Order: sequence, then C-alpha cells, then structure tokens
Amino acid sequence: MNEDLNSYFENNKGTGILATADGDGKVDAAVYARPHFLEDGTVAMIMRDRLTHANIQSNPHAAYLFIEAGPGYKGKRLFLTKVREEEESELLYELKRKDRSPREDAKKGDKFLVIFKVDKVLPLIGSGE
Repeated sequence: MNEDLNSYFENNKGTGILATADGDGKVDAAVYARPHFLEDGTVAMIMRDRLTHANIQSNPHAAYLFIEAGPGYKGKRLFLTKVREEEESELLYELKRKDRSPREDAKKGDKFLVIFKVDKVLPLIGSGE
C-alpha cells in the first residue's frame, strides 16, 4: 500500500490539508505539503511549533485530505495516528523540501518531524467501496 501511495503523491499535484483536534475535541485544519513516505511504512510530516503540532501532543489522531489539481474532485483521504516525533533531527533535514538559509529557517521557529502510521485510505469523495 505504501509504495502505491508514495507513487500517487509523487505523480499528482494538488493541495493538502491536515486536520487535527486537541484533547477536548476542538478541531483545526491547516494547509500542508505532501507527506513523506518512510521505508518502514509510516508517513512523516514536518511541522513548526504551532496549533497543529500542539493538537498532536494531546490527541494523536489526524486526517490528511489531498485534493488533486484540475477539474472535478479527485484525491485521497489518509487517516493517521502519531507513532513518534523527532525534533530538529538528521532525518528531518534529509526530508525537508524547501531551501531556506539557516537564518531564515531559524526565524520561523523549531521544526518537528511527526511520524504517523496510516490507519485507512479513502478516496476524496465516497466510501471507497
């Protein structure tokens, strides 16, 4: 499944949205880049220390919605559970896609690599059945 998802995300452009909720169930959604697919079958997201990251600390569940560019409503929904997190790690710097100077990057705040297992994958629209 992970190879298929990795291929899908490498070959499709679009917009990603990561939805999280805090421990009290207050929901947030934020625009996020495509996930990074790791060899062990997990997916990783790079986060700054903002609301989404705070929510994941108290509630490990998230949903990632990807809307393909182009006409119609095509895409994927990934249901995720956090399994671990790394702060300013070597793997994080290997995976980051944007090139900023260290100074520019530091101004934006600490970075975290949050690693999730994929619980379920559904199409953007419908139940997938």
